Amino acid sequence: MKHICTVFLSFLVLSCGGAKVDQSTVLNPTNPKGVKGQIVPNTTVEKTEGKMSTLKTGVGIYTTSSDIEATMSFLTSDELQGRDTGSEGISKAAGFIQNVFEENNIVPYFTSYRDTLSNYSEGTAYNIVGFLPGTDAELKNEIVIIGAHYDHIGIISGNDGDTIANGANDNASGTTTVLEFAKYFGELKSNKRSVIFALFSAEEKGLVGSKHLAEKLQNENIELYTMLNFEMVGVPMVDKDHSLYLTGYELSNLAEVTNRYANKNLVGFLPKAKELNLFRRSDNAPFHDAFNVPSQTYSSFDFTNFGEYHKVGDEASLMDYNYMATVVNDIIPVLTGIINSPIKEVKYN
Repeated sequence: MKHICTVFLSFLVLSCGGAKVDQSTVLNPTNPKGVKGQIVPNTTVEKTEGKMSTLKTGVGIYTTSSDIEATMSFLTSDELQGRDTGSEGISKAAGFIQNVFEENNIVPYFTSYRDTLSNYSEGTAYNIVGFLPGTDAELKNEIVIIGAHYDHIGIISGNDGDTIANGANDNASGTTTVLEFAKYFGELKSNKRSVIFALFSAEEKGLVGSKHLAEKLQNENIELYTMLNFEMVGVPMVDKDHSLYLTGYELSNLAEVTNRYANKNLVGFLPKAKELNLFRRSDNAPFHDAFNVPSQTYSSFDFTNFGEYHKVGDEASLMDYNYMATVVNDIIPVLTGIINSPIKEVKYN
């Protein structure tokens, strides 16, 4: 997440401001933190081999904690030097992301996976943008964007000689989550709508990567249905009865749609997210501005569960891989429903 002020050690003050909105409706889910509950995947899916399996019980296991850990271990390694935009380390992260796309049937959306930012002047920076064409003759013209930023803040002043801010929660966790989605849908190839998987750079510089992509896609006049962003999903929320919160909760029916497809109360309302206007402060905001379609962020950073924001202590060892795998497994049926529904169910209020 972009720079934040020291209001709570690290309150998110991510880049732009925005008008206040009323957010008085509070969902009261029953899902405990660190949930390990069942999910309800698309019942038309049948696969007997590999990690994706839809069992007769209706329980889908798509991703394991080991899958999560393997990706997180690389993205947060000192070799990547904190993934600062324009650095050699973030180039290595980009290569890793590109390889995941190539190995899982995700093709470049543009001529290359690496889309150079036209609005960044401090060196060369690029988003990694993959594409999975839809299978339905009509719905394939509608696009769902699933995104996260893969940059972090690089080398900073640290403690005990450690100066590398590896950015595990912010935002290797979101990047890993999106890559798991890409693996799943890329292997299955049954998505009716087309899907763009976007990993943004220069988020920490002011949402620069997402602004670039939103403007570029707007100029292409694509039919964007919704943009779903994942930010800081590495540790469970504290004393909450839901697993995630949604920025701009009251602006749309996305929370309702999410919980219906998840067959549980998966997402809820976080008052602090409204207070700090987090809807305007992550990579969903540029797509809202450009397209005026539901563009929102899923997160579990509740301002009490993680004290290492933008510090060298944001390490992989603090992440809860079981929780992260559960989030992925819970969200996959949600994405499946949204991508394949014959109508546009997600709407702004």
